[in-house]
Amino acid sequence: MLRSVITSLVFLVIYLNLAIGYGDGLSTTLVANGRQRAIPRPFEHHPGNVFLEGEPIRISLPVAGSWSLYDAEDRLLKEVRTDGHEIDLGPLPVGFYRLRNPQVSDWVSLAVIAPLQAPTPETSPICIDVAMSWFYPENKMEDVASLCALAGVNWVRDRLSWGEVEPQRGEFVAKTKYDTAATTQAAAGLKVLQVFHSSPRWANPNGKRFPLDLRDAYRFLRHIAERWKGKVLAYEPWNEADIEVFGGHTGAEMASLQKAAYWGIKAGDSNAIVCWNVFASSNPAQLADVDANEAWPYFDTFNFHHYRPLEQYPRFYADFRAISAGRPLWVTECAMPLRWTGDPKKQELSDQDLYEQARRLIKVFAGSLHEGTAATFYFLLPHYVEGQTQFGIIRRDLTPRPAYVSLAAVGRLLADARPLGQLGTDKLLGYAFSAKPDGQSRLVLVAWSPEPLTFSLPEQPLAVYDYLGREKAANQEIALTSSPVFLVFPETAVPAFSLREPPKPAPARPGTPCPVVLQATWPEDQVDLKQSAYRVPKDAKEITIPIFGYNFADKPLRGRFTVKVPDGWTADFLNEAPLAPQERLQWELRLTPGQFGADQPVVIRIEGDFGDSGRSVLSFRIVQ
Repeated sequence: MLRSVITSLVFLVIYLNLAIGYGDGLSTTLVANGRQRAIPRPFEHHPGNVFLEGEPIRISLPVAGSWSLYDAEDRLLKEVRTDGHEIDLGPLPVGFYRLRNPQVSDWVSLAVIAPLQAPTPETSPICIDVAMSWFYPENKMEDVASLCALAGVNWVRDRLSWGEVEPQRGEFVAKTKYDTAATTQAAAGLKVLQVFHSSPRWANPNGKRFPLDLRDAYRFLRHIAERWKGKVLAYEPWNEADIEVFGGHTGAEMASLQKAAYWGIKAGDSNAIVCWNVFASSNPAQLADVDANEAWPYFDTFNFHHYRPLEQYPRFYADFRAISAGRPLWVTECAMPLRWTGDPKKQELSDQDLYEQARRLIKVFAGSLHEGTAATFYFLLPHYVEGQTQFGIIRRDLTPRPAYVSLAAVGRLLADARPLGQLGTDKLLGYAFSAKPDGQSRLVLVAWSPEPLTFSLPEQPLAVYDYLGREKAANQEIALTSSPVFLVFPETAVPAFSLREPPKPAPARPGTPCPVVLQATWPEDQVDLKQSAYRVPKDAKEITIPIFGYNFADKPLRGRFTVKVPDGWTADFLNEAPLAPQERLQWELRLTPGQFGADQPVVIRIEGDFGDSGRSVLSFRIVQ
């Protein structure tokens, strides 16, 4: 108890020291997880050329001379000459701006965003993948964290290399960039989700795959959860384990890792959020395999990713909702990305696509939140490319692309958004939310139309904002295009709209986690990922599968086992076994195969009854 009190006090001191950089007053009204969340204020040096509306704008330029200032519509606003490398532009309204000089091959961007009027709600679903530890040196981390906080972001997602923190089993590096990132982001009032996607070589020679001994994952996660308690509030124990680039694991393998990870994270920090080890695809076989392993008591949130067109969201989200067991849905990577063109050194989007990226960001958030996510993390804040695809919404020097300005509009206007429904018309797309723009409870409608049209609203909105958060005339008739607008109404306006209800959450499934975890192992070159199954020879007379049992409790346990196989199959497995605390035992399951289905894999299920400590389940699939 004393240790935890001291830790909390030390962290509070760190927080307050770092928070000084955010402005004169903290105006704090929200307290959670031992942290105080303030209304963020920009640093004096305005990293990334991001300013709040009303501030005088002074920025550095690469050369002296004549510079032309343009707005988002590429309209010339003013000509300014400077004899040095700094320029004064005075205050500007909310928007995205660029400065050009005929002597310089690239433009300089700046953003003006509306200041938040209330601290970002602790339950706001507006989040972003920052990958702070991998993209930014420690001396830039405070600047990047500030950009996120100013935009009204609630959660940020970071990246971790297990092997850098634990280069040898049980040997942990005392101070790493991951510690700095966790402290810095938390001090800025951001909630941090951490993820990793590889094993150290000492844990598995194939680093893309899970550790061979699940106790290694347990111990590592226990260590970092305790180490970053109060700073990193949530963990994904692996990134996209269902696809080959990150190991290509079956649903059964993912479920076994998840169960071990759950116990490790909770042992280090009982308050930490244990996320599902995040899907990249919606392979029905893997989803069914996970579900058969009854993994839902071992995750607090159900996590997945997508880079799909908006029209695919309903079916895609439904697939994951069906096996979420009623846990909150978290989408921790999502976007509708675009390809860069031109100079390969710049890797920049075309002018047209710069603004299309900004519009798509809003559509991604609106579509995802409508499906009922508790947290949607846009991918990605930093400049980052894969091949010709540019994901980042800020540039290498932290200056903004228009999509950053759109993020700030979403963070402010959809703060704490909860879905109310979709407009019942084929002519436009409109998503209605209960939200708290500027700390006020409102109905916020995000709307656009594939073709230009005029839409008559049932009542006049309180305010209207375009895709960059620029306020427009609040008329009862609104001209819609493919560019989204935010329409703000009083909460009482909800009945005036004809809304189709949003999808309902899945029913909550009860369940208690069992400290005994069962794991089947199989040569990775014999894994059929499409069917989430282990492949066996067609002429096999007997199949022997190693089964490992782990006890993550602090006391010895004894269990009785039953094996369920299809008709015509027989199984030979031990009837009961003891397990000491933190023990890993290897057993063998011998199967005499019967008939294989023509298209369906055979499902084998092992259940262990450990009395008051619960029931352990392992289900896996076999194909010829």
